[in-house]
Amino acid sequence: MVQELLIALVVVVLAGVAYTAAAARVVKQYERGVVLRFGRLRNDVRGPGFTMVLPGAERLRKVNMQIVTMPVPAQDGITRDNVTVRVDAVIYFKVVDAASAVVEVEDYRFAVSQMAQTSLRSIIGKSDLDDLLSNREKLNQGLELMIDSPAVGWGVQIDRVEIKDVSLPETMKRSMARQAEADRERRARVINADAELQASKKLSQAAAEMSSQPAALQLRLLQTVVAVAAEKNSTLVLPFPVELLRFLERAQQPTAPPQAVQGAQPAQGVQAAPPVEPAASSSPESSADSSLAASRESSPESSPVSSQTETQSAEPAPEPESSSAPPSPSPGPSPSQGPARTARTPKPSPPAARPRPRPNGSKPLARH
Repeated sequence: MVQELLIALVVVVLAGVAYTAAAARVVKQYERGVVLRFGRLRNDVRGPGFTMVLPGAERLRKVNMQIVTMPVPAQDGITRDNVTVRVDAVIYFKVVDAASAVVEVEDYRFAVSQMAQTSLRSIIGKSDLDDLLSNREKLNQGLELMIDSPAVGWGVQIDRVEIKDVSLPETMKRSMARQAEADRERRARVINADAELQASKKLSQAAAEMSSQPAALQLRLLQTVVAVAAEKNSTLVLPFPVELLRFLERAQQPTAPPQAVQGAQPAQGVQAAPPVEPAASSSPESSADSSLAASRESSPESSPVSSQTETQSAEPAPEPESSSAPPSPSPGPSPSQGPARTARTPKPSPPAARPRPRPNGSKPLARH
């Protein structure tokens, strides 16, 4: 009898263990359990921990409540300004209602992925290329609203949507690069022109200051010489301004009293006699005299003299007397062929340069 009781007890224990093993379920902290009894949803959603279900009558489905990161495959599209682009994105979502995620949609992950792809293509068609490249925050918000609207009924909440990359054709990339280069060059030219304007204003102010103080120009020139000499070049080209020469010329001129300046003015009644050109002559002496007169005219010491000196120089020179000496083999004319001299008025000359009288019978020597 006791033996039969022990056997029955063992059978009951084994049956209880088998039932417990079949009915026991463990729900993790980040999961929720949805129980279906004979295919009907139970209102109570099992929380994390140990739970029991009726084996064969109830079925427990676990739903992950963590945030899911799902990449959206790259989508090819044409923007509103007719540019072909390829855009890919990433979506962050989580389940907020486990029962709806199990009952309302067959596979909420697949559904969210397809909805994200279609919404991304729609956003591409409604936007310009500049918006895709620079105004992504606004596009992300619009894309999030487009995906979140149908996902609310699935018990899914869209946490965030980000456009990851925008791929452009090579021709478009080159065009954009040229545009950016032109814009940079324009900005550089504007900055350079502004710098030239400011420099010209400063240089005009410096020129005004140097014009009031001429010594400042000389000091600036010396500073330029020092700066050029520091390069240790073999050739030094030094510009010499005309203003510096004028400054030095004014510094060298003595300051005379006003009375001396008035006494140095010439009298108004005295007029210089105009020079008389000598007549042409065929004799060597006349040619020598004319060349000597031309040299005296070119010399700085020749100047018009008073009328008394002109009268003395206008007197005819004494002609040489004939001589019985034999003729010289020089190529001059003989005294018998005495050339006719034309009366002329030469310029006054120093007494040392007057021709000496020749003795009787001598011929004029040719001057070379």
